Amino acid sequence: MRHEKAGRLLELARLLASPAEGLTLDEMAQRIGVSRRTVERMRDAVRDVFPQLEEVDDPPARRFRIPSGLDHLFQAPTAEELAALSASAELMDRQGAGGRAAALRSLEQKVLSATRAAARRRLAPDLEALLQAETIAVTAGPRPFEEAAVLSAVREGLKAMSTLRFRYEGGSTPGRVREVTPFGILFGRSNYLVAAEDAEIGPRNWRLDRIFDVEVTGQPGARPEGFSLQAYADESFGIYQDDTHDVVLRVLPHGAEDALRWRFHANQRVEEQPDGCVIVRFRASGMRELAWHLFTWGDKAQVVAPQALKDVLAEEIEVAVRTHVRF
Repeated sequence: MRHEKAGRLLELARLLASPAEGLTLDEMAQRIGVSRRTVERMRDAVRDVFPQLEEVDDPPARRFRIPSGLDHLFQAPTAEELAALSASAELMDRQGAGGRAAALRSLEQKVLSATRAAARRRLAPDLEALLQAETIAVTAGPRPFEEAAVLSAVREGLKAMSTLRFRYEGGSTPGRVREVTPFGILFGRSNYLVAAEDAEIGPRNWRLDRIFDVEVTGQPGARPEGFSLQAYADESFGIYQDDTHDVVLRVLPHGAEDALRWRFHANQRVEEQPDGCVIVRFRASGMRELAWHLFTWGDKAQVVAPQALKDVLAEEIEVAVRTHVRF
């Protein structure tokens, strides 16, 4: 058997040993990137090596799993994996995400401590070489707030499906005590708790750096059935949530190559034009953040729609003129 085939079988075995509920054939095929027929053959080959593979009825599908996990022999990390883990922790540290950086470093230590000494010795030279040869370029921008006590309390409320009570030093009435149902956390340029104070109004974003004296109340507070945090985040360009618009951008020929490699929005549609331009379409809120981003494109991009985005761009230009040109 060729090495790449053995590697893919081991990858599938690791996948089957990871989730407690197991995977369907379609899920296996999607994760590995092969056809259903191919993954059926791979499953059979995995069963030959790992006879503890179980089949679990989950109508209308059937799931497969390796309930006892895999022996350390099959789980030794690579130098590339450990370097990526270390780099991720370093990036989070530089971005101000100290709590999550500490969690990654703790995971790194657990992985190393679970690795056999002989394997660690083999990994050490390659890992050292990668750590010395790779670094992270951090661009200018705000350092997101990540107070460990606040983040821990919010996560506890999410796990316990409990409401949270805190003093919020933001909004129209700073200092007011709020009780909200937490839906999730958005990490980005600033970190936000997504939560609803009023079920009829729905979720809004609460900046974590403006939350004080947070406590888990113990009162029931589960997010609505069917709510998707990812879908909620995808509604906006960036973090801000406001009116939603159909956005159409025209990127001129001298910026077309960049536009074809750029993601403006998770649900964008990109259309190449005969004249060399690129049309980008998506539906989103957060026009002010989008306007700020479009300034980085200079003369390469034009706003076709909506008018609201053009108005925000004009307002921001006027502010810059008042601040710098007329100063």
